[in-house]
Amino acid sequence: MITARIARLVVALALLVTPAFADGEKQVLAPGGSLRVGIYPGSPTSMVTDAAGKPHGLSYDLGGELAKQLGVAVDYVRFQRVADIVTAIKNGEVDFTVTNATPARANDVSFSQPVLSIELGFLVPANSAISNVDEIDRADVRIGVTKGSTSERTLPQKFKSATIVPAESVKAVIEMFSRGEIDLYATNKPTLFEMSDQMPGARILDGNWGLEHMAVAIPKGRENALPFVNHFVQEVQTGGTLDAIQQQAGLRGAVKAKRD
Repeated sequence: MITARIARLVVALALLVTPAFADGEKQVLAPGGSLRVGIYPGSPTSMVTDAAGKPHGLSYDLGGELAKQLGVAVDYVRFQRVADIVTAIKNGEVDFTVTNATPARANDVSFSQPVLSIELGFLVPANSAISNVDEIDRADVRIGVTKGSTSERTLPQKFKSATIVPAESVKAVIEMFSRGEIDLYATNKPTLFEMSDQMPGARILDGNWGLEHMAVAIPKGRENALPFVNHFVQEVQTGGTLDAIQQQAGLRGAVKAKRD
């Protein structure tokens, strides 16, 4: 009898506390009344469109799902590249995105636990003479990277002889390939697969040169909302939502995130 009364009391308290808790998270995560989600086109980790013109992607769909749980509208804010989104979050102009949780970016934004991990690789155009990673580090090889990306920061340490060529965006990279300005492009494999679909004969080299650990990024100063965000991440991982988003976005090259 006592146990049953305690159980009923716990349920009653939960009903009283949960709305207040949700309201508090809403104020922290979406202080302007809507959740501003930073996206950039061309990568399934952010936003791509299907044949019918409908948008999909990790940032796009997870942002929409979190906004729904918070009970607020979602406001998608477009940028050319992920580095611009990180800057916007740092400046309080964007509330949410999903991106690679690097130590450098952790200086500017706060991260949730990892959502998923994705392989980093190289894309070469049709008829490229490069067949494997061992053939890249030569003085006559030009590696395309996106400005402000993990690739731009990391690859100069890995390849001392090859030339690193920064690009403004994924779209610009495809144009650079067509003009013969780069020999290969380095980024995460979901983006490379998306690009290869638009470039007949293009190939993604075997293997990888590392992993990106994708996580939810929110502005600094909102860390008291991270338990709520981490619970949200666990829910989408275990409830099938994340799998559905990956399938809809055509996200290839992903592996399950490791838990600490």
